[in-house]
Amino acid sequence: MALAAVHFLLKIPSATSLWAPLRRSLQLCSRCYPVRASWSYEAIKQQYRLEVPEYFNFARDVLDRWTEVEKEGKKSKNPALWWVDGAGEEVKWSFEELGVLSRKVSNVLSDACSLQWGDRVILILPRIPEWWLVNVACMRTGTVLIPGTQQLTAKDILHRLQKSKAKCIITDESVAPAVDSVGAECQSLKFKLLVSDSHREGWLNFKDLLKNASSDHHCVTTKCQDPMAIYFTSGTTGSPKMTQHSHSSYGIGLTVSGRYWLDLTSSDIFWNTSDTGWAKSAWSSIFSPWIQGACVFVHKMPHFDPRISLSRFPITVFCSPPTAYRMFVQHKLSSYTFKSLRHCVSAGEPINPDVMEEWKAQTGLDIHEGYGQTETVLICGNFKGMKIKPGSMGKPSPEYDVKIIDENSNILPPGKEGDIAIRVKPTRSPFLFTCYADDPEKTEATIRGDFYVTGDRGMMDEDGYFWFVGRADDVINSAGYRIGPFEVESALVEHPAVVESAVVSSPDPIRGEVVKAFIVLTPDYASHDPEKMMKELQDHVKKVTAPYKYPRKMEFVEQLPKTISGKIRRNELRQKEWRKD
Repeated sequence: MALAAVHFLLKIPSATSLWAPLRRSLQLCSRCYPVRASWSYEAIKQQYRLEVPEYFNFARDVLDRWTEVEKEGKKSKNPALWWVDGAGEEVKWSFEELGVLSRKVSNVLSDACSLQWGDRVILILPRIPEWWLVNVACMRTGTVLIPGTQQLTAKDILHRLQKSKAKCIITDESVAPAVDSVGAECQSLKFKLLVSDSHREGWLNFKDLLKNASSDHHCVTTKCQDPMAIYFTSGTTGSPKMTQHSHSSYGIGLTVSGRYWLDLTSSDIFWNTSDTGWAKSAWSSIFSPWIQGACVFVHKMPHFDPRISLSRFPITVFCSPPTAYRMFVQHKLSSYTFKSLRHCVSAGEPINPDVMEEWKAQTGLDIHEGYGQTETVLICGNFKGMKIKPGSMGKPSPEYDVKIIDENSNILPPGKEGDIAIRVKPTRSPFLFTCYADDPEKTEATIRGDFYVTGDRGMMDEDGYFWFVGRADDVINSAGYRIGPFEVESALVEHPAVVESAVVSSPDPIRGEVVKAFIVLTPDYASHDPEKMMKELQDHVKKVTAPYKYPRKMEFVEQLPKTISGKIRRNELRQKEWRKD
């Protein structure tokens, strides 16, 4: 019976018969909750069965079904979305209201913007309710959503518009000027929607259109493997890639995550702090909680202080990168009472075992770490009811066959370090990304033998727990933001003072790791004051690329370590940093 919530989206022969098993599972789930403590990872893994339908659309087959459950009075009174801004404003939408408003947005996309199935839409908005409406509307219309963070620069936006050939961009007043500065170079861009109370020349006003739009909209029919969303990766050795996900990869693939890692029910109020530009926001602010009928809580914080929200609002489940937990444990939490909080989750980067121990000492709650990528759903997790080994990513999700392999695709025994990989032959999981859009060569490069290779290094212990060792691709993970060294190095070299640079991660007590740049200066700048030079280069990087990517640490050197072929040995520099006291 505990598996009913997993099976409601997996054991379905067709979209037309989806509602019956979903309704049965919702009725069963309420009787399953009291037995959470008896959940067994081994039982979940053994009994897991996968049957993906030919047709599936999350908006129609999940969100609209929860609307029916609401009307039947078989769901808690919690809203589907609960948004607060910290200044007294609140928005609470039921699933029915979410459905009505998202259909209106669907008509805005279809009528005012003439968008059709398969057209690509770039969405750059902060944590405001309209972000959720556009996400759902894109599902209803079959348009392909491309989210982006508000920290993108004009250069970043130009690359994404040109690479994706997006027909429409939706953003607010803070980003619109950057879009206008590059719009003339993007011939595919036909429509610009401004989410604002004011108006801007050359832009359609989203709120005006929404106000006048009809709420009568028929959801398009989408196959499971049809493209649903594209997320740009953090460029490591080149430009960011477009990671394409299907309707099934997130809409069905995050079922196990919502039920067994996040431990959500329709009675929960769930807060995920992820930036709206990252795939994790789709994971834990849309699909995982709404599959379970949980309330998605959103706080538009001017300054990040989750202690206040956790003590003021009845949040039951909290998900955040380790940065937030590190901030927590540096302050005594005795003055805060988290009356409703019962389950805590961390993802985005490895969390220090000391932080986990201190958090539990102060709150009595474990932190359940999870591991995944932009290209995947949850790969490994510390599932509810499972013994937690501090520092471990947990055990593989039943949705994947995860192994540690060597360079020849041989499976390594416990205790041996290798590449973390997912078996894709003879059958590729529908819960992996479908491809790097418009780039078959890079898509094929992720396959080694029978496996998709994550690019991360790890090991498995004798008990089947996986342990993260490092990133094979040199990506820097700072406070949950993945930063590619290549992008920062490219920005630095644009400055006339820089001959060459190497960017690596460096340990940081708050962010886990930060960007550090080793820089060789030109003779004309070599004698400049180091502190002033560092500040100038930091400001330069902030202007050229996204502000969060700038090097917080900098070291000026006469030369960089290189291989015989002239390639920079970043590993040597990174190891030097992490050996420091």
